[in-house]
Amino acid sequence: MQDPTYRFCVAPMMDWTDRHCRVFHRLLSKHARLYTEMITANAVIHGDRNRLIGFSDVEHPVALQLGGGEAGPLAKAAEIAQETGYDEVNLNVGCPSDRVKDGQFGACLMAEPDRVAACAAAMRAAVDIPVTVKCRIGIDEQDSEADFQNFIDTVAAVGCTVFIVHARKAWLQGLSPKQNRDVPPLDYDRVYRLKVAHPELTIVVNGGIETLDESDDHLAIVDGVMLGRAAYHTPYILSEVDQRFFASDAPMSTRSEVLDAMFGYSAQHIRAGGRLNNITRHLLGLLHGQPRARTYRRLLSGVSMAADGGLDLFQEAIAIARLLDEEARPVGDDETLRSTPTAAE
Repeated sequence: MQDPTYRFCVAPMMDWTDRHCRVFHRLLSKHARLYTEMITANAVIHGDRNRLIGFSDVEHPVALQLGGGEAGPLAKAAEIAQETGYDEVNLNVGCPSDRVKDGQFGACLMAEPDRVAACAAAMRAAVDIPVTVKCRIGIDEQDSEADFQNFIDTVAAVGCTVFIVHARKAWLQGLSPKQNRDVPPLDYDRVYRLKVAHPELTIVVNGGIETLDESDDHLAIVDGVMLGRAAYHTPYILSEVDQRFFASDAPMSTRSEVLDAMFGYSAQHIRAGGRLNNITRHLLGLLHGQPRARTYRRLLSGVSMAADGGLDLFQEAIAIARLLDEEARPVGDDETLRSTPTAAE
């Protein structure tokens, strides 16, 4: 293993992994590496930085994922990321959306490994934090193993040592972004062979991983795993990550402890002018598979229409989680959550 801090990661997901989602995930795992949504380099440079890339100190280790295909803006955005306090900057070379294609970045850059290498080199020259790449195993007809190896070799030659690989190719013509997450077949073996060919690199596998048992299987070969939709829709699996993958002896937080902390965080967010459903929409899956989960989701889904801002409904939802925790708690177990996050203003 090259860098053990990449052993378990939560994927960058558009419209999902915003600052509130990341605070929630951090309460479940202290060690999982978290990623922002993809933000274009030009937006970072010219946009409202607090709104776009502001984050809470509790989120570390956290990476900013950038979209772009020009070395100059990417280097400047990476510099801003470092100044803002991010632990890593990640270049998106895997997103297949039409908007990304029109901007000549994302997955289409896999056809131009020299360009990606130039971007990575410029970013590395601008910052001291790690510059990493998230890519696919191929695109369109340029999807042979030789093409993939050439891409990795070219980018690694400029000093990039961490590659997060979604183990599917991307069809830039004919498939929607949603279809590109499911339709192209997974080829984990290609990622495994990449690790064998490059033992000096940190290789993280992404795509279709749904359980921690599956993660264990991958970690027998590669250095890290990255979960996306499974971590978002069934977030309580993150509560096992620290003990299972990072040898932590800290006790797991209960669902109600996490929600209590998020309630305090939410109150701060509301006082700063925010809306409660900015936060509670990320919490809907916390009771997935548990009794009363439907009532819990209904309460949280109703906060946006509540006359009082929704905090009373949130408290009712927490009461359901607390009841479940009490029913499951061994006698004499009175552990509590160890920290409460502060909302990033």
